[in-house]
Amino acid sequence: MKQLQAVPRKRLLSSALLLALAQPTVAQEQQDQINELDTVVVTGIRASLQSSMNLKRDSQGVVDGIVAEDIGKFPDTNLAEALQRISGVSIDRTSSGEGSKVTVRGVGPDFNLVLLNGRQMPASNLGPGGAGTSNSRSFDFANIAAEAIAAIEVHKTGRAELPTGGIGATINVKTARPLEIREPLASIGFKAVHDTSARNLPDSYPGALVTPEVSGIFSKTFADGTFGIMLSGSYQERESGYSQASVADGWITFPGDSNSWNALPAPGTGYSDRITNRPGPDDVYARPQNTGYSVNGVQRQRTNGQLTLQWAPSENLTATLDYAYMENKVQQQRSELSVWFSQTAGDSSWTDGPVSAPIIYQEEYNNADLSMGGMQLATKNSGDSLGFNVEWEVNDALSLAFDYHNSSAESRPDSPLGSAGVLGVASYVRGNTTTDYSGEIPIINVQLPPGMTSLQAADALVTGSVFQNSYNKSEVEQFQADGTFKFGDYSGLDFGVSATEVNNRTASAVMQRDTWGGVGSPADYDDSIWSADNMSRYFKSFGNSGNPDWTDQFLVFDFERLRQAAIDVSGCPTCYEMPTEFTDDLRTTEKSKSAYLQWTTSFDWSMPLDVAVGVRYEETEVDSSALVRIANGISWDAANELNVTYQPGQDFTELEGKYDYVLPNLDLALHVTDQITLRGSYSETIGRPGWQQIQGGQRLAGIVRVDGGDGSRGNPALEPLLSKNFDLSLEWYYGDASYVSAGYFRKNIENFISDTIVREEPFTLHTPVGGAYWNAAISNGGCTAADLPCIRDYIFANYAGSPGVNYTGQNSAGQATGSIVGQPGDPVAGFDITTPSNQRSDHLDGFEINFQHVFGDSGFGLAANYTKVESGLTFDNADLGTQYPMVGLSDSANLVAFYDKNRWQVRAAYNWRDEFLNGIGGGGTPPNPNWTEAYGQLDAIVSYELLDNLTLSLEAINITDETQRIHARHENMVRFATQTGPRYMFGVRYRF
Repeated sequence: MKQLQAVPRKRLLSSALLLALAQPTVAQEQQDQINELDTVVVTGIRASLQSSMNLKRDSQGVVDGIVAEDIGKFPDTNLAEALQRISGVSIDRTSSGEGSKVTVRGVGPDFNLVLLNGRQMPASNLGPGGAGTSNSRSFDFANIAAEAIAAIEVHKTGRAELPTGGIGATINVKTARPLEIREPLASIGFKAVHDTSARNLPDSYPGALVTPEVSGIFSKTFADGTFGIMLSGSYQERESGYSQASVADGWITFPGDSNSWNALPAPGTGYSDRITNRPGPDDVYARPQNTGYSVNGVQRQRTNGQLTLQWAPSENLTATLDYAYMENKVQQQRSELSVWFSQTAGDSSWTDGPVSAPIIYQEEYNNADLSMGGMQLATKNSGDSLGFNVEWEVNDALSLAFDYHNSSAESRPDSPLGSAGVLGVASYVRGNTTTDYSGEIPIINVQLPPGMTSLQAADALVTGSVFQNSYNKSEVEQFQADGTFKFGDYSGLDFGVSATEVNNRTASAVMQRDTWGGVGSPADYDDSIWSADNMSRYFKSFGNSGNPDWTDQFLVFDFERLRQAAIDVSGCPTCYEMPTEFTDDLRTTEKSKSAYLQWTTSFDWSMPLDVAVGVRYEETEVDSSALVRIANGISWDAANELNVTYQPGQDFTELEGKYDYVLPNLDLALHVTDQITLRGSYSETIGRPGWQQIQGGQRLAGIVRVDGGDGSRGNPALEPLLSKNFDLSLEWYYGDASYVSAGYFRKNIENFISDTIVREEPFTLHTPVGGAYWNAAISNGGCTAADLPCIRDYIFANYAGSPGVNYTGQNSAGQATGSIVGQPGDPVAGFDITTPSNQRSDHLDGFEINFQHVFGDSGFGLAANYTKVESGLTFDNADLGTQYPMVGLSDSANLVAFYDKNRWQVRAAYNWRDEFLNGIGGGGTPPNPNWTEAYGQLDAIVSYELLDNLTLSLEAINITDETQRIHARHENMVRFATQTGPRYMFGVRYRF
């Protein structure tokens, strides 16, 4: 698109809208001048940057944003990836590499409030892999297309009129309006998308190398501009894949002098002579629970649509009715290769402390299971929003606005197999297992039986299985009434009231078969179900994937054929599909009422000063109920598998909470010169707890360890986080679309929510560990406490048929199968119950620098920013005690270079985020951190205006094929290492 062009009035619709969005505080007479403009305007990338600069310059408080170059042409096809261009904004990526949620100034996604046209939006998701329940309030930007988006505002300071819930920021997504566009508009766009990760998948996976995207927008006014209609829609298909190496069940962490049964032997005992550089007594170290690899194929179909009707029967009255619909369907296939560890004897070498991690780690086995599971999932995320708004300019002094909307978001399974269907598969051929953790991905070496050089389909069979039915729905009903009264001295009083009700439901049910010893025998399964493959070919972006010691062969299988075979062998069709009755059901209603006042004025001194003083009152009531399962026992079902059993039926428990806050704000803007502005702001904001944190019941994890299990319960009486925010910034607008700014911010956070772990004995569940049968195996059978297969074999050989001992035979490896259930008189199992509480107060502070420069009429320009964040809310890897870190805290930087002249537009963007903590837990004892390592990505887009109304574009995402890596307390303690790949899009856009 041309940089400068003389255009008639009818061609100014986009630029007029951009200016209207970017300068919300401009007086009405200035807007009338814009409407009459009939001269030279700037369009394209430069127009977008100039409008974004004006948004920052003219807003109250600290506000950054992105404005569309043109309606239907937002700078990025993913809104999260667009937001990361803003200083202080970082994104969380899905496993497939796409931006999903945002972190602002080190504050994680759950404490950033997302609005659509000023309205609070519901959020729903099913957790990673569709196999969990949702705690998050965070809106997933992957669900909404960018074509109808006119602008995004990121309010980094609190304002009285903004709904509460955003500590890091309140993000307002603004859509186009027909009476603002004014002139007829119609455009349609097509894209062909090639995701290179889709090539890196097994041949049996479904998928296409090129997938389509289509979008369109239509806007027109009627009856002399008093009635307008706008319709937009988009449909996108995407094929992608990712490969992931992981220690999915985490790391068991010990102090160096631990004498626990699963710890390394003390110097001079056991096999300690086979340990090189054993961790010292004052060190912290960890042993892996498992290690594995997966290759994943993902298909997505996203549909978005929006209808907006506007009627302005008079100059001072405008009514808007709008409806938006979004749908995102995802299907995924997974094949795995993994080994499970029992913390047995073996050779190992370790890094130096104080946090010591394995370099080479070995455990000894004889015909143990080499696991090769598979998964299929299909989920559907959908949502809609119906809103009605009336803006009434009563007279020159008083204006009123009324807004009502009802919105919902729902996530559910999209397949009879459930939101996640998993078939465990194993061949019992694993001998001594050695893993090298020193590289980018762990390298497993497995000793196969003598004479065996490769895996055979004839040795494989189904073991355990999980079919999950997860459901999440969130509904928001909100009424807002706002007004402004202008005094004769040009000051004004803003006022308003609102009422919001949020209903959130999270439910789940699991059909889990803990038949880890095998279902039938390998002979029961047709060898043609399986085909051999090698994992190493799916990890070529990692430097050590060519390691010749890697035992990387695995068996890919036809999921549906194998599922039917398991049904035939077991005689249980319902065991291999999702259950339809929920066993966990969490329902929470949150009702909030609020009112605000804000006075704004300007003092015309030698240096003009703009002042805004406001206060908001917020009152919230929480009512949470939970349907929970009642545990009645513990069953030892396989060598390393103890499981909680439940009695039929469930019941609801209900808890309540209530809180209210008075939240002041003060914004000052001193105009030192026409080009230089000094800002200062103080505000108080709150961030509400996650949904599971305020659930009304207690839940136990289904799998129990030898030393006990885990569980959780909520606390509806939790107070929200309260943040007292200070901001100071200096901005210099020295040229057309050019500026530099520097700012300092500090957030003093109270009521910080952290999990407390309490050791309890819920339901008085007896465990066979340490019971009469167990003790007999140790005292009479010569077994050690660490040799679980020996103990099970002894119990089955000597007590089969006794109370609680159900012997069913032997698996293909000669190991006894069946269950051993804890009996009265056996020890009562202890559980680490995690419950949230308001723990402490702390702070975070930092600074951000922005620079944007256009090099005259050359067409070239640069935009760059850097954000530095520090806090006392950090995690100490060497500390095994309870800690209270801030999730998401990290530095970030962005650099954008562009060229925009004549018919060419070129933009290259590099986004970098330093290492950050993305959570605690996810496997391992005691709870371990999950550190996402520093990540940078280069994206680029080139477009050419072939004709006045026809534009061609080529876009590349992740050009340099970056990989992502997450580790626990040490870099060698890998949690997840993920390879995706570059993505390319060729587009055609025609404007009528």
